[in-house]
Amino acid sequence: MNKEELFTPIREKYDELKKALKGTDLGKIRELTLEVHAMVHPAEISGRTEKTIADYVLEYMLMGNQNVIVPRECNYTDLHYAGTRKVPMAWQFWHTYRIEDLVSNILMVNQNQIFNKEWQEQIGASITDTGNALEFNEAVEFAEGINVYALRDYMITVGKNTRCILENLTLKQIQSMVPEEWVMRILEEGGVTTDFRSVWLLVFWGRLTRGGMILTPMTDHHMMHLPPCLNNLPILH
Repeated sequence: MNKEELFTPIREKYDELKKALKGTDLGKIRELTLEVHAMVHPAEISGRTEKTIADYVLEYMLMGNQNVIVPRECNYTDLHYAGTRKVPMAWQFWHTYRIEDLVSNILMVNQNQIFNKEWQEQIGASITDTGNALEFNEAVEFAEGINVYALRDYMITVGKNTRCILENLTLKQIQSMVPEEWVMRILEEGGVTTDFRSVWLLVFWGRLTRGGMILTPMTDHHMMHLPPCLNNLPILH
């Protein structure tokens, strides 16, 4: 198995989703949204029988590799606002699922996020935000304290919850932006910090429709952070 065999179907389906979001066929949008979401998340979240790119990376991390250092992501625009260009593997999953939790719950439907003090204690996280502004040594220290099995449970919970939200969005919601006060809730609840390398996310998300959020935090964002981890996996060549 090689990277291209994993990536090509995802790219093709993602392109279909982008086209569908420009139209008004809600059934098609929902179908493609859930399909792409499933392709970039662990199979348990959607009930898929085949392993996904996320399964391969997650399994490798759970084998004692949470502190393996990998490139932060493949999107150099985001790296301009990053605290570090290299991160431990555990940071990748924390970052992507904290963002998915915040965006899907607070921005898409204005409900409580999954993350709370209990989850923070179980995971052993020293922060509540997405980790964007952490310097390299801070990211390393953060990852060393993570309980990766609790992090995995959080990931599964977030992913399943997101799918419930995505299944019930109306066309009007998908095509609409969200109120500014919803965006500011993320800062108020500690999802981002006031560091410019973190708070810029609010500006970015605040300019998106929910359809734009489907394309970025829910799906493509995972494909910014998963591929850089694959070079460490012996199963791929």
